[in-house]
Amino acid sequence: MERDFMREKIKVGVLVSGNGTDLHSIIDASEKDVIDAQVEIVISDKKNAFALKRAEKHKISNYFINPKEIKQEEHEKKIDKLFEESKIDLIVGAGYMKILSDSFVNKWYGKLINIHPALLPSFKGTSGQEDAINYGVKISGCTTHFMDNKMDHGPIILQAAVKIYQNDNRDELANRILKIEHQILPRTIQLFAEKRLKIIGRKVKILPGESWIDKYEYYPDVLYSEGY
Repeated sequence: MERDFMREKIKVGVLVSGNGTDLHSIIDASEKDVIDAQVEIVISDKKNAFALKRAEKHKISNYFINPKEIKQEEHEKKIDKLFEESKIDLIVGAGYMKILSDSFVNKWYGKLINIHPALLPSFKGTSGQEDAINYGVKISGCTTHFMDNKMDHGPIILQAAVKIYQNDNRDELANRILKIEHQILPRTIQLFAEKRLKIIGRKVKILPGESWIDKYEYYPDVLYSEGY
């Protein structure tokens, strides 16, 4: 069954700090009408984040807000104002390295998602891939989740498991995981756009609907969670 290309797209705001490959996966999926979502605004806490150039290339409003010049409360008020003015339906943390305050998270809870390069709750923080290798686990992967008041903690939406090979280094594993991030992040946004995500306490129930396994490319050696 063909998708209804006239379906209204939700407005997405993206928080970034770095290269922006996850951002690119969202933009690409949007421009190809794979997802019913449009990136309206990109905000970075790093002036030289290449993600801002990606946004500029695609004529998306983009801003650097320097967290070092103002207090966190004022920093987040500026972010919040920009998202409000753009009438954002969903905020996505795509490699955003700054921890958000409780007040910001509480305001946007249920409309604020993040992607993490590990199978949460294992290996939280900024070095999930290297931590997985150093710990000696045999499987890692990536996770999308709703943000809550703790770092890398909120209700899990999707996960995908990736094998770790004996001679893997951090970059090799990170690159393999990144390919899967570029699948499950747009997929998560589409599930949100279709109103198929229901938070029940610590869990996210994914309501019935079409599967991307049946529609798009997937990697046979990757284990995708139910809902993909």
